[in-house]
Amino acid sequence: MEIKKLYYRIGEVAEMFNVPASTIRYWESEFDVLRPRKNNKGNRLFTERDMRYLQIIYQLVKVKGYTIQGAKDAMKTKFDSLEKNAMMIRTLNDAKTFLVDLDKKLAEKQKQV
Repeated sequence: MEIKKLYYRIGEVAEMFNVPASTIRYWESEFDVLRPRKNNKGNRLFTERDMRYLQIIYQLVKVKGYTIQGAKDAMKTKFDSLEKNAMMIRTLNDAKTFLVDLDKKLAEKQKQV
């Protein structure tokens, strides 16, 4: 059973999306839907909701090549289908990670035999 975190730090988020933290901060300034909490030190804490929005933004901007304005427009007009696609992509990525880890464990077991 995988336990999801309540909050993700900006470094973790940047690593998950393979972009610099500055890109995440820029997207936060451009997309009103991104509203990470900030702790007493001012560190950003992203929720699962923020992560879903970031997945959509990443797909539009980095994968499909939309401009920031184009991504904003798409999120306004096609949000439901974009969210559904983002959830499918995340599920597939989770499955891929699980299978890669399983393959590594099986390979290690075979070396021991």
